[in-house]
Amino acid sequence: MEQRTQQPGPGDISELVRRWAEGRPGALDELFLRTYRELRRVARQQMRRERPHHSLQITALVNEAYLRLVEQRGGRAADRAEFFAAAAGTMRRILVDHARARGRQKRAGGAVRVPFDETTIVAPQRDASLVALDEALDDLEQYDRRKASVVELRYFGGLTVEEAAQVLDLSPITVKRDWAFARAWLHRRMRHHDADRSGGGRNTT
Repeated sequence: MEQRTQQPGPGDISELVRRWAEGRPGALDELFLRTYRELRRVARQQMRRERPHHSLQITALVNEAYLRLVEQRGGRAADRAEFFAAAAGTMRRILVDHARARGRQKRAGGAVRVPFDETTIVAPQRDASLVALDEALDDLEQYDRRKASVVELRYFGGLTVEEAAQVLDLSPITVKRDWAFARAWLHRRMRHHDADRSGGGRNTT
């Protein structure tokens, strides 16, 4: 009865991550069982930024992420932090896919403004906002892959500065600088995106 009271430590999870990376059968299943509560926390964080009454629920998002990770047949993550970053990135791609599928017709409603900060995306058209942010992040990755990785880990993965620094093998101060730069860069990119969408008919000469 008391056997299940002890929570697995970070070292236990990192060992399971390594087994999954090696392609060992059952490793990912065990990982999800041992980290399910934390994965739901990551999913909840991402769903908070979505429009109300999203067709995906937290449990469905976690399960969909599991299925996509299964298809990878062994991940590239090396430890606990990298696993959660990979899971968060997978959840982001799922939400972007849903937003794209929901509809290009919703993009016809005008400019999409995405205030980019550590806690939330607030926008009148959240499907379009998520897609626009995803495209801006792709552009940032082309410009500076490391800074895009910092955004992925911090914003979507919910990792602390120290955890992101560990994953990227950087100092925490470098991660803080990259994070500040990336936020400013994405702010500018999203403003250009707004101007492009709302000013299409302005410069017609």
